[in-house]
This record gives sequence, structure tokens and C-alpha cells, in this order.
Amino acid sequence: MVSSKAVSSNAASSKAIVSEAAASTMACATTATSIVKTVCPFCGVGCGINLKVDARGNLVGVEPQQSHPISRGKLCEKGWSTAYAIRPDNRITEPLKRIKDRFYPISWDQALSEISEAIRDIQAESGNDAMGVISSARATNEDNYAAQKFARAVLNTNNIDHCARICHSPTVAGLKQTLGSGAMTNSTKDIFETELIVVIGADPTENHSVLGGQIFDARQRGAKLVVIDPRVTRLAKVADIHLQLKPGSNIALINAMLHVIIEQKLCDTSFIHQRCEGFEGLAASVETITPESVENSTGVSARQIRAVAELYGQAKTAMILYGMGITQFVSGTQNVIALSNLALVCGQIGRPGTGINPLRGQNNVQGACDMGCLPNVYPGYQAVTDATAQRKFAQGWGQPIALQPGLTSLGMTKATLAGAFRGLIIFGEDPVVTDPDQNHVRAAMKKMDLLVVAELTMTETARLADYILPAASFAEKEGTFTNCERRVQHIAPALLPPGIAMGDWQWLKALAEKLGSQALSWSCSEAVFDEMASLTPSYQGMSYSHLQQTHGLQWPCNQSAPEGTAILHQTTFPIGKARLIPVHQIAVDEPPDDQYPLILTTNRLHFHYGCGSMTRKSPLLERETPAGLLFINPKDARNLLIHRYSPVGVRSRRGYIETRAMITDDVPPGLVAMPYHFREAPSNQLTNTAQDPVTKMPELKACAVSVEPLPPGQEPKDIDRLLEEP
Repeated sequence: MVSSKAVSSNAASSKAIVSEAAASTMACATTATSIVKTVCPFCGVGCGINLKVDARGNLVGVEPQQSHPISRGKLCEKGWSTAYAIRPDNRITEPLKRIKDRFYPISWDQALSEISEAIRDIQAESGNDAMGVISSARATNEDNYAAQKFARAVLNTNNIDHCARICHSPTVAGLKQTLGSGAMTNSTKDIFETELIVVIGADPTENHSVLGGQIFDARQRGAKLVVIDPRVTRLAKVADIHLQLKPGSNIALINAMLHVIIEQKLCDTSFIHQRCEGFEGLAASVETITPESVENSTGVSARQIRAVAELYGQAKTAMILYGMGITQFVSGTQNVIALSNLALVCGQIGRPGTGINPLRGQNNVQGACDMGCLPNVYPGYQAVTDATAQRKFAQGWGQPIALQPGLTSLGMTKATLAGAFRGLIIFGEDPVVTDPDQNHVRAAMKKMDLLVVAELTMTETARLADYILPAASFAEKEGTFTNCERRVQHIAPALLPPGIAMGDWQWLKALAEKLGSQALSWSCSEAVFDEMASLTPSYQGMSYSHLQQTHGLQWPCNQSAPEGTAILHQTTFPIGKARLIPVHQIAVDEPPDDQYPLILTTNRLHFHYGCGSMTRKSPLLERETPAGLLFINPKDARNLLIHRYSPVGVRSRRGYIETRAMITDDVPPGLVAMPYHFREAPSNQLTNTAQDPVTKMPELKACAVSVEPLPPGQEPKDIDRLLEEP
């Protein structure tokens, strides 16, 4: 064991690194008033919250910002429980080093020295591309900008990715092709300005609760609501029409709607002529895809398909909101293109109350993408293969940079198992819980020569690390978040980081210096932001002072739009004319069969978020859903002799978990659903790694499973016990 004297010495020797890194944060925190305005750290809605801090510097309460333009004085249960997510108990407060199967505290200096030495050894033996970085959709824009610059300018590799890979990478790829920009086209306030809301493959009342509540309000005020989802969600229960399609049949359904709209001449011909290309090819591709021809494949009646097509085609304003029920398929990019075709053909782009609007899952997943935390683009979606962009960033950063696209997060896992990738730096992500095929991911993490994880608490991924670094939470640092409507909002520190924890860009800067690089030599968060904005066209008109004068600014914000842009594509598209691209139905990779007769889909729950590392610290949230669940239809439950809350085993070709059954008509016969928040019963033991060929998005929304009741009196075993069994 390391003695307490040694620990004290380690803490003392860390002061030189921590003091400079924390100086700006500490200065802000010591002068903070009792109310600090900031942004909720959970989903992509970006609600405004106030943190209430007492005279001793303790967080004592959370309240909504009454005047906030998005949340409008409301918070969901997760937002109200923010204080629990960052409370000091069980926080990691100093660097930890693995020695055999235990972690021991060490100083920042020792941790960064040893990590830098290991990086040098790996790169000397295996090349720069044997290392990589996974950044975080929960971290600030500044942290994410630093992460991709560290990868590209310090490690000299484009191996940089984050969790958008497994949520909305098809959005970026699909809308980039059709519109020229892969982001929400409109603003959330347009929910109150539209005639028709179409929610497809999303469950806003669970995942984006404040936004879900606003959809309810808009429905009560007279807006029509259509929900397209295999499950009977809360919104589906109040919708004018619910299309309960089979998982993975999105393209067949949308193409049949297009057939009706074109056949009945409900297109916006003027918009198509002036602003689109490819209409003739699209019309020809759907000519034979009648609603009747897709009834069996979609599970939706021709009558319902025609009704929704006519409703959308005749609406003056119609707004599409979609989520991972569109993107998390092997057809993810094609699904997004299909939705874009639908909106463009009806001219539902570029006006208030219209648009195609992806709902981003994490608080800063839009920002992490904007910052270039992807292996194929620099900040602002400037391609790493583009010679002009290469020169721009090499000149801006004052050094040569890697020229070839890097590995995705799943690509790093695969390369590790193949022996071609050896070291990974991760912060704010828990891929062992959130990535598909958990056994595959865990094996890769264990095989790495160097795994560095920066975290608030001990996650499943952190347990496998060689070094764990103590991270500062959103309430303990300054920076910015970008929400799903492209709104960049400033966050201010309300608390001091616990122990000797620090912000991610700060320890990345210190590590870069250990590696002999001054590429990250910023003095404060604002300096990071200013450099990023100077190199990112859509952010060039932004500054901290400008953001603080408002409730944030929506990009693009530049000389042409100094106050930001609420609606994209009002008069033109970045690619000139929008592209209508024919797409065709692609079957799910793993249909049910005799051995695995049910389809499993994943879902999220109202009271939890992500891997659960933040929300499960709240006793208020945990008591609502204290354990993992399998949602199953009564018909399937009867056939399998399963009763309510029965312990069950669930098996796929990749793994096995045990949990309890929740019997509900909210899922149709043949479909079961599991949330992924619970480490005891992780659905990603089961999910499929089959990928969308364009973005490498895994098919998390559909895989074949079998379900069986456990013997009477046998309690479900958590995953740790199951993995220990022979």
C-alpha cells in the first residue's frame, strides 16, 4: 500500500501543474455570487439552470432560469437532480495508477510523466497511428477542441472520435450530402409555430423531457401530431396518428409516402424547381413503391400511410423531429437521406415551423462534432483530406499535421484486437457500457498497452485503465456547450474542483508539454474558444462577451449573421441546390430466427441518462427505476410463461444478461426493449456490431435474441457475476 505520507507528498508535488491550470477557475469561483447561471449537463435540449452556492462554497440547490428561451422556466427530473450528479462523495480527486489489480494515488507530475513516456514508446515502436483519443459529448467545446488538436498536432494522428459515432454520425453524413450541413435546420421554438409535428424514431418525453413537454403543449394548442415508432411512446398515445412500423423499415415507409405525395401532386413544385436537383430520378425510384406494396414489410396499413402522406403534403408548415430510431441502423445514413427527401419534396425547409431536426442525445454532442472530434473532419466539418483545410490548420497551428483520415472509436477497438492499435486516451465516455458487443469492447480495452481515462467517478471503462485522471465537472470549470438547435451557451464555474482535479483541456495541455509540445499553450478557456472560433467559419462571430450578453448564439454566427442564425437554408444551401437522392430499403442485419425468435431494440428512460454514472447517484431518480428491465408484450410473455417482474435471461449471439420482465402493450409482439443505463444488466452485452457502411454506425436498434424465465426463486445475477462464471 502507498502510505498516507506518500499520498500527501504526491498531492504537494502536483501543485505546480494544478495551480496554473486551475487559476482562472478558482478566481471565478471565489468571486461567485450565490446564484450561478449555467446550462444543464444532461440531454441536448440545453436548458438554463441556476446553481445555488452557499457562503462556504457548497452546492445547495438547483433551479430553472425563468427567462431562458429554450426551457422557459422548466426542468425535467434529471435537471432538478443535477446536484447529485456532481456531489463530492465517490468523486475521483487525484490521479490513480493501476498496479496489478488495484489503483494507487500518485501525483499529476508522475502520472503525466509516465503516460508521456508510454506514448513515446508506443509511437517509436508502432507509429503515430497506434495511439488515439476518444473525447466527450459531455465535455465543453473547449475540452473537445483541445482533444482533437492534441491528437492531430501533438500525437500527429487523426485517430479522434467520440460518442456521436454511435448516435448521430448518419445525420452528419446524410444531411451533408443532401443539404450541405448536418445539423438541426430550425429552432426548438418552432414547435409552437408549426401546423404539423412529425416525430419519427425518437421518444422526446423520455430523452428530451422539456422538449417533449413542449410538444404536448403545442398539440393542445392545435398542432397536429404524427408519431412513427415501433413502440407506443407517451407521445404516440396522444398523437393524431401513430404509425407502429417494424424496426428497420423506415425507408420503405418514407418512400411509400413520397409515392403518394408525388402521385397526388402534393409536392412543392416551385421549391423543387428553384432549389433542388434530382427530382426526376427520385420520382422514378418510388413510382412502384405504393403503400400497399410495403404493408407487410412495414407492418403499417396502406390506409394509414396514405393518411400521413396527405397530412404532411398538405400542411403549410410541417416539422420533422427524429432520433436514434432513424440513425442506429446499418441503413442509418440512407434513413436520414430519405427523411431529407420527404422534407425537400414538400418544401418544408428554410421557414419557421418546418425543417428536418435531429434531436441530439447528450448535452454537447453537437459541439463535439462541431469541434472536429471525428476522424475525417477538422473543426467546422472541414475535411482532413482537403488540401486547403490541411494548409489552413497546419498554418494556424504552426506545424505539420496528419493527412489521412483516422480510425473511428469502433475502428480503434477492432484494430486493437488485431494488434495494430496500442494506446488510447478517453475522457467523459464509458464505451464498455455504451458501445455494442460489450465483451468485444472489454477485451480490446484489456489488451491495450496504455489506457488513460479521465473521469468524475469510477466507471466500467475506468476500472480497466492503467491511469485514471481526476476530471472537473461542468459546475467546476468555464466553457461553452452547443445544444441540438446549434445554440452555443456559456457556462461559468460555481464550485472548486474536488481535490486536485482539473478541466480536460488543462491536463491535455500539461500532457502535451510533457511530450515537448507547446501546441496547447493557452492561458484560459476563453483563449481556447477564441482560437477555435478563428478557425471555424460558423463560430467566427462569437466571443465569450457576446455569448454572455444573450442566452447564447446559434451558428452560423459570422459577419453575414452577427447575431446568429435561427433557421438554416432560408434562401440557399451550402452546396447550392439541395440534392434529392433515391434510397432503397435495407433489411436489418440480424432478423429473428428459430434460435433467436425476438428482436431486441434499445431505449432510454425518463429518469436516467447515458451510462448512469451521473443520474444513478441521485436517490430520487434511482428509486423510480432502480434496476434494469426488459419490456415485453403480454402475448410473448404468456408464450414464454413469464410473469410481471419475473427474472429472465436474455441471450444473443454475442452475450447473455439477466434482468426482470416488465410486461406492457407499449411494445408489439415479437419486439422486446431494454434501456442501456444499467451496468448490472447492460443491453450492450447483446447488441450487434454490424455497421452502416458510410459512418460505421452500429445497428443498436435491432438484433435477434431469445428470452427465457429463470428457475423459480432464482434472482437475476448482475453482469460481474455472470462474467465470473465458467
